[in-house]
Amino acid sequence: MPRTKSDEFTFVSPAVKYLLFFFNMIFWVIALILISIGVYSRIVKHETALACLTVDPALLLMIVGILMFFITFCGCVGSLRENICLLQTFCIVLTIIFLLQLVAGVLGFVFSDKARGKVTEMVDSAIKNYRDDIDLQNLIDYGQKQFNCCGGISYLDWSQNMYFNCSKENPSRERCSVPFSCCLISKEESVGILLSQILINQIQDQIKLQNYNKQHRSDPWS
Repeated sequence: MPRTKSDEFTFVSPAVKYLLFFFNMIFWVIALILISIGVYSRIVKHETALACLTVDPALLLMIVGILMFFITFCGCVGSLRENICLLQTFCIVLTIIFLLQLVAGVLGFVFSDKARGKVTEMVDSAIKNYRDDIDLQNLIDYGQKQFNCCGGISYLDWSQNMYFNCSKENPSRERCSVPFSCCLISKEESVGILLSQILINQIQDQIKLQNYNKQHRSDPWS
């Protein structure tokens, strides 16, 4: 039976359909990568891995990856198969996440002191476990470099770590110090280092010239 024009007509736009599928596919792949990295990190660290979510980036990657995987799966299959149920689930979940972010932002602004205190507690916990988890250590170092900071409030926060503690009983070589990521070089210091190096090179060249002249100058009494 031949198809009529009414049978071929559809309200579904192919451009919208495949564009939605394409973007969801990208984030679906990213979700798989996050899950893989999180699982690999947990396997490599074995029993030394920390169980606390607030100080273990591997667990955080796994949870974010799984959530992204579920959402993007609904978006991919729903758009490709034109499944209303999956598309509605995709829209509802994204709406819920957006509303949660909005509520969190408002609550963080209204209860800024409590939010700051909670963040400080998380940072203090991370500082105490700095040497116990290589992922956490890299995360803290990256944050301190990016935000040009040292510790949660000040460099004194690092005294909470058993390796950096400044007590006389601490046998660590890192006693009374801070991680290398705290040692930031300012622009003025960078300029000073550059000028000093130039001056050193010039002095070395001058010494070489003097030594050369001493070796090759002619003796006027010869």
